Amino acid sequence: MIAIRWVLSLIFIIQMYVVMAVFAVLFFPFAMASRRAALWVCHLYARWVILTARILCGIRTEVRGTAPVGEVIIAAKHQSFFDILVIFASVPRPRFVMKRELIWTPFLGQYALRIGCIPVDRGKRGAALAKMKADVEKGRAEPGQLVIYPQGTRVAPGVSMPYKVGTGLLYQQLGQPCVPTATNIGLFWPKRGILRRPGVAVVEFLPTIAPGLSLSAFMKKLEAEVETASDRLMVEAGFSGSRDESA
Repeated sequence: MIAIRWVLSLIFIIQMYVVMAVFAVLFFPFAMASRRAALWVCHLYARWVILTARILCGIRTEVRGTAPVGEVIIAAKHQSFFDILVIFASVPRPRFVMKRELIWTPFLGQYALRIGCIPVDRGKRGAALAKMKADVEKGRAEPGQLVIYPQGTRVAPGVSMPYKVGTGLLYQQLGQPCVPTATNIGLFWPKRGILRRPGVAVVEFLPTIAPGLSLSAFMKKLEAEVETASDRLMVEAGFSGSRDESA
């Protein structure tokens, strides 16, 4: 059974990247001409991956809570590439705070910039925060949902990692509501490896944090809500490992 799942997972991964390349090239002129077209292509691709993950790997997705449609910050738990796609498919105009290296990826980088993503150099903390804040300010002319991962990287289930202050600085700078977002997706689509496991992968949009909190109060509230909800979703899916367990 594991061997069959491994083969199906490999087929899934191969077709996922082949379709990504086909979509990227086929729709490139339209996407570069219009942000709306770029968003349409990316939404189409995200839904394709969600569909084929269910067919080939048995991963069903469930979105809980109210997906935001207005001008908000989405501060999300990040466990794998799949949670990016599920969030993307759930909201109308997402744009992500992302690693700067990704803008040099053929086609992917151009699409990311076209939909308004904010590249960040993670190696220079002070300069990176200043640049991120400036880039976000410039991008305010393009309305949408700004998605940021407060821990700055993918974090496997059972692993603890601190929350970075950048999310709180954007919360204060923009004066927008923040939607904490939890997930258990890493249990089914791991940070590394080929095997995808069947089950219900959940992204849950939690109650909104209104503007106006102090930086420290916001960061404490954000971390408590996202981690508590993510732990609950993982236990619900059968995870019994400790938070400090290595990936």
